[in-house]
Amino acid sequence: MKTGLANQKLDAIIANVEKSGVTASNLVEDLKALREMALLEQDPLVVKLLRLTYEFLTENECFDVQAQYDEDEEGNEYPIEIDDKENLLYLLNLLKNADHKINREEMKDYRSALKTELY
Repeated sequence: MKTGLANQKLDAIIANVEKSGVTASNLVEDLKALREMALLEQDPLVVKLLRLTYEFLTENECFDVQAQYDEDEEGNEYPIEIDDKENLLYLLNLLKNADHKINREEMKDYRSALKTELY
């Protein structure tokens, strides 16, 4: 997120999820409000990712999205086991520095995983 106001909103969402998990009160509404801020910042990846995230949370009441993988010595990828709360917190923390090249790649992985799960 680029603006101070958007980062404050993101920090508040992160604190809410840390306290209450993926079933935190007003989480979907807060993500929708953050998406509106991302629209003003004109970052299509963040806008899409936030929409897919709150749609997934609304439909599934969890965040068991498999978007993080590890690689062994032979180059084989396997999914990283992570609980819903930590998975969502990881994604939200990527948004804090959404312009960073590696963060953008991971955000694209989440976007693809969410699209696959939802559609």
